[in-house]
Amino acid sequence: MESDAEIVVQSPHTVTWRVHIDRAMWVGGVRGLMLQALHPLAMRGVWQNSDFQEDPFGRLRRTADFVGRVTYGSPQDAEEIGRRVRGIHRALRINDPDTGRLHRVDDPELLLWVHCAEVSSYLETARRGGLRLTDRQAGRYLAEQRRSAAYVGLHPEDVPGSLAEMRSYFAAIRPALALTPEAASAVRFLLWPRLPEDLRHLSAGKPVYFPFGALCYYTLPAWARRMYGVLPEVPAPVVTAALAAFRFAMNQVPERVHHKAFMPSTRAMLAASRERFAAAGYDTAKGLRGLGDPRRWPARP
Repeated sequence: MESDAEIVVQSPHTVTWRVHIDRAMWVGGVRGLMLQALHPLAMRGVWQNSDFQEDPFGRLRRTADFVGRVTYGSPQDAEEIGRRVRGIHRALRINDPDTGRLHRVDDPELLLWVHCAEVSSYLETARRGGLRLTDRQAGRYLAEQRRSAAYVGLHPEDVPGSLAEMRSYFAAIRPALALTPEAASAVRFLLWPRLPEDLRHLSAGKPVYFPFGALCYYTLPAWARRMYGVLPEVPAPVVTAALAAFRFAMNQVPERVHHKAFMPSTRAMLAASRERFAAAGYDTAKGLRGLGDPRRWPARP
């Protein structure tokens, strides 16, 4: 029997699996992009080197593809996407108009900011939405995510691996954050995104996207919302209740329907992962989400 390490990067035994399989990840992903935008140099890097202005939702889907591959993909999938991402970043530069300097996109400080904004957003939205994790388990998730950080070129020991280390990181980085015109535009795009071509058939439902974007915005830390000042404040319990309702509703969506939101290549990778688990003796009748239940794991000798 194959070991989990041969089947998938993060096994169903990990906290990462519990967090990333949860549908609150959609809120966490957009929240992460909103948070990332508050780093002036990181946001200019996105602005100058991507089509974010035209397709912010596409960036979210590409991020979902990376996260999916370094969670549910085979070790070969993860290594391949890591090499691809590192190669792209290595070739790109950021022109800082404030200083006239060119910066590397793969600067470790920028990579660390993107990583921390993402994984903290995934963890915080899932927990706030109702995923029951102890502080010890939450810290374990951050430690497990050091492996994901290594795929983009960071040294795992330089990445926060506990709740205390993550809090210290954000306290130290906050003086470097600012609301730039690019960040203000980014949050507006994320509140009212343009759909990619293959999802244009969903345009009739676009009025619901603003409430979704607003929910993502309201889950930001209070200090980040104060910097943006885009929407009026609402009571925190209202936000928590709305997030819990969104999470509950999304977690009821059948996996085959939910996966249609991903890029075709992501869907193919997830299907291959499910096949590998089935071949290894796991009960995949309820898809990858069902593997969070230990009763669906094969008996170990």
